[in-house]
Amino acid sequence: MRLLLIEDEPKVANFIARGLRAEGWALDVAMDGEDGLTRATEVPYDLIILDLMLPVLSGTEVLRLLRARGIQTAIIILTARRAMGDKALHFDGGADDYITKPFDFEELLLRIRALLRRPRTTSSQLIKVGDLEIDRLSQNVRRGGRNISISGKEYWLLEYLATNRGRVLTRTMIMEKVWDESFEGLTNIVDVYIRHLRAKIDDGQSVKLIHTVRGMGYCLKTPDL
Repeated sequence: MRLLLIEDEPKVANFIARGLRAEGWALDVAMDGEDGLTRATEVPYDLIILDLMLPVLSGTEVLRLLRARGIQTAIIILTARRAMGDKALHFDGGADDYITKPFDFEELLLRIRALLRRPRTTSSQLIKVGDLEIDRLSQNVRRGGRNISISGKEYWLLEYLATNRGRVLTRTMIMEKVWDESFEGLTNIVDVYIRHLRAKIDDGQSVKLIHTVRGMGYCLKTPDL
């Protein structure tokens, strides 16, 4: 599971991040609304925790824009605003839950787990790139009708490439999204996992989908992209 926290208070963000990572979840953190919106648009997160009082773009605007773009990721509002009018406004705007600060971390965990148990209904559950199919709900991968067995990290790397089909992703971008850290000097691990994926996705295929862009990074695309 991959979560996104959009929170501009460093102490609160660090507290939540430590707790969620200790639970075994991969977590990205955005410190303003614009960065949070960009991340939530580009990456298929399983859940978003969203503060309302954010710089650049407010949490209210981030929520509105995500739902307007058809992104149905579960969103928990985490805010100091307690008024019933604020709660009604954001539930009507597409929020799935609303927690007020100060909060009990155990309660946040319970709310997150409850939302993650809900079945996904998004129309983008199935990603197709040529004859490659990735089911984001079951995390099953098929190419040409053949099931492909891949590890957890291989799956997240492949999904990240597929959701950005046709776009060149640098090793640093991949490390930050898939491994949850920058790992400066260790980006060669991306090359290792790309080789693993190529062996499973492209070997024996006349059309190669995983491409190296020299000096830049990697791209998943079909010949027509």
